[in-house]
Amino acid sequence: MFSSFHSVILKEDLCIGCTNCIKRCPTEAIRVRNEKANIIESRCIDCGECIRRCQEHAKDSVSDPIDDIKSFKYKIALPAPSLYSQFGENEDPGKILAALKAIGFDEIFEVSRAADIVSEYTKKIVAESNVKPLLSSSCPAVVRLIQIRFPNLIDNILPIEAPVEIAGTIARKKAAQKLNIDDSDIGTFFISPCPAKVTSVKNPIGSKKSSVDRVISFKEIHPFIVRNLKTCGKPLPFYLSGKGIGWARSGGETNSLGISDYICVDGIENVINILDDIEDERLTGIRFAELLSCTNGCVGGVLAIENSFIARNRIRRLSEKYNSKKYNFKDEFKKYNLSDEDVYLQEKIKPKKINVFGDNFVEAMQKMSKCIEIKEQLPSLDCGACGSPTCQVMAEDIVLGHTTLDDCMVLFKKKYENRSDK
Repeated sequence: MFSSFHSVILKEDLCIGCTNCIKRCPTEAIRVRNEKANIIESRCIDCGECIRRCQEHAKDSVSDPIDDIKSFKYKIALPAPSLYSQFGENEDPGKILAALKAIGFDEIFEVSRAADIVSEYTKKIVAESNVKPLLSSSCPAVVRLIQIRFPNLIDNILPIEAPVEIAGTIARKKAAQKLNIDDSDIGTFFISPCPAKVTSVKNPIGSKKSSVDRVISFKEIHPFIVRNLKTCGKPLPFYLSGKGIGWARSGGETNSLGISDYICVDGIENVINILDDIEDERLTGIRFAELLSCTNGCVGGVLAIENSFIARNRIRRLSEKYNSKKYNFKDEFKKYNLSDEDVYLQEKIKPKKINVFGDNFVEAMQKMSKCIEIKEQLPSLDCGACGSPTCQVMAEDIVLGHTTLDDCMVLFKKKYENRSDK
């Protein structure tokens, strides 16, 4: 059973039906009908590409408001490492964390700490696994993409929680033990650059319930941090792991593994091309693939503020600055009192089947045959003017009764010209 929650939404009053979004959606989840876009929820992976492409700002992302901090007695912020990249070149990470805490949090627990834990587990799995290549599970948009478009590769996905989930688990355990309070009194707030990560908390994959209570976007929290930077006082101590911080940019995860037979791909179209190659067994000699939906990695999230190339460079410099710091995984693991159950996915990831023509085999074959006939009549231009992303999808939509051949602008023009000639 798949939840219907999605962070990505349509603001219908702003939509002009321009079709820019339908041609960029990696799962063909958008149609334009009656001059308005429609998002097919069962296909949406919340990657945010439509938000990025819409010049009318008709696509947006829903996250939790800052005022939700007041809903819990003890509030813990879980900042993504990419947060450091959203401020000036010389802004100290400890100062940024102090400004974040001053918003109203009782504690800060950096997600970069959990990223190092994931790296250690990944090293072990990669060394022992016969599955090649293993695919990173850290980008929820990519995991959902695989569920829908590449279900044959689900077993290749690393069976490990994303760093934010492990960070939430650690933070909750620490607070409950230190303060002797109920878990329900603890609120964990992920500070996120990405709508897919909002959805992954509200509708987790591979676990029954997220360890994170709320998700606040970079865009919402950024002005509060900027304001507090001037008055927050001394910097807070922060996690001095260059590798953990480096997870914010593409290549950061693989860099922490200490292996050479890997591939790192960012940008949703590039990810699709590589997954095609992996599925068709054209990519060999690779043990691990880091796949990130956003260009340049999490610093390129659609809810981020800074230009992704500038942000990536800032993370690179921070990562290099603190790369010499020694990280003792065994000591860190003991300190957090973690078990394997806290790190591994609790449930097997399942494919998300999209049966275009239904589950009845005979009826589906009849509809498929009709679809082929209709497709042969279409111009194969994939222009999107009809409101469907491709001619193939339009043929499917016609069979399903969602549109007609008359909505094809090319055929309509020819039909009009033929009438004029008579």
